[in-house]
This record gives sequence, C-alpha cells and structure tokens, in this order.
Amino acid sequence: MKITEKQISRLAKVILTKLEEQNQIVYKVPNEKVLTRAMELLRADFQRERDLDEEVNRMMDDLERQNPGSFQRFKMFPLLKKKLAKEKGIVL
Repeated sequence: MKITEKQISRLAKVILTKLEEQNQIVYKVPNEKVLTRAMELLRADFQRERDLDEEVNRMMDDLERQNPGSFQRFKMFPLLKKKLAKEKGIVL
C-alpha cells in the first residue's frame, strides 16, 4: 500500500488520540516523542508490506517463466502474498 508521510502522521495522531480518550495510555515522555516513535513504527510496518509485495512479484515472475501462457498473475498475487505474510508473521 502506498502511503504518504502526511497520511502516516495523521494516522499516528488519530491512533494516539483515540488511545488517550479511552484512557488506554499514559505518557512517560513528551507527546511529540511518542508521536515520532509511532510514525517510525508505522513507516516500518508499511515498508515491510512493500518488501513483501516485491518478494511476491519476484516469485510470480519465476512462476510465470516456468509456466508460460497458463499463469494468471491477478489470481496468484493475493494467494502468494497471504501465504508469505502468514509465514513471516506479517498482519495484512
């Protein structure tokens, strides 16, 4: 999934705001530091998914070379991605 820095920032702010409203978190450090760390974690998670997509595309390229003509990428991509994500412990 492609996501901009602005979207990551907004997502982190919304998550932290909701957790604060529900009294689920108490900050031991300044709020800005927590927001920065939340953004880092979100960036890393989205990067993991991009890396997974690249790996799935490489696997599909190999499969397509082995089975020319009878390979349907649009059907295989979600199946391979789901399987690899499960193996690697990535929540989609």
